[in-house]
Amino acid sequence: MTPSPEFYRIDTALSVPVIDPREWRLKVTGLVDREIELDFDALLAKPLRERHVTIACVSNEVGGDLIGNALWLGWPVRELLAMAGPKPGADMVLARSTDGWTAGTPLEVLTDGRDALLAVGMNGEPLPLEHGFPVRMIVPGLYGYVSATKWLTELKVTTFADDVAYWTPRGWSARGPIKISSRIDVPRDGRSAPPGRVVFGGVAWAQHTGIGKVELRVDRGSWQQADLAPGISVDTWYQWQLGVDLQPGQHEVQVRATDLHGAAQTEEHRSVAPDGATGFHTIRVDVNP
Repeated sequence: MTPSPEFYRIDTALSVPVIDPREWRLKVTGLVDREIELDFDALLAKPLRERHVTIACVSNEVGGDLIGNALWLGWPVRELLAMAGPKPGADMVLARSTDGWTAGTPLEVLTDGRDALLAVGMNGEPLPLEHGFPVRMIVPGLYGYVSATKWLTELKVTTFADDVAYWTPRGWSARGPIKISSRIDVPRDGRSAPPGRVVFGGVAWAQHTGIGKVELRVDRGSWQQADLAPGISVDTWYQWQLGVDLQPGQHEVQVRATDLHGAAQTEEHRSVAPDGATGFHTIRVDVNP
């Protein structure tokens, strides 16, 4: 779990919006049979559920920390959309923040049964201001720029052909499924260790799919399978560890993950633009006698 004060924050707001929940409204508009307006009391009266979900920023570099796992409290987006009745041909929901920021989310992802939430709570407490109070979107399996709208005020049911979200004209992909990835957390890159057994540990993620195995290799040798802790759910990261015997010298260590469907993390190094970084997280460890 990532404590709320340590959870990464990426947004375009120059100052954190402060919204009176008594004044907050969420509108569902666009290609729907009936437009809906929901106030905060009405949302809190819905059958809320708690779900652990890991979310990540598309700007997260390989091995980076723009990712976190939290316990979210909210109401499924699909239930609100079902009340509105999306019309045939609609394939996108344009979510709008109170500051005008928008995210375009595939309609199918919000209606396919996954725990996409209108979140009002985080880690057992009300949603913090900087993380979107009073209401934000949480969607397993998608990078935040196409899903995680904070300070949510509108859901416009539309099409990718007719509407574009904030980041798309700025060179980012219209769709952003999170890529399979893994990270070495201990030891840190460049740290020293005595000869003998060195225990490596970290996390791996394939949101809404789950991790099947994690492997480590030293100095481009053969891959060794790590011990994998049970995931909280397929929507969270998984912890892993592996002890490796190392001789004196400098060693390169890499990690890779495979999801529960058998898809392996790619070795090809790509930058974060336009739809997320790829490549193996690589560290170096100095083993000194």
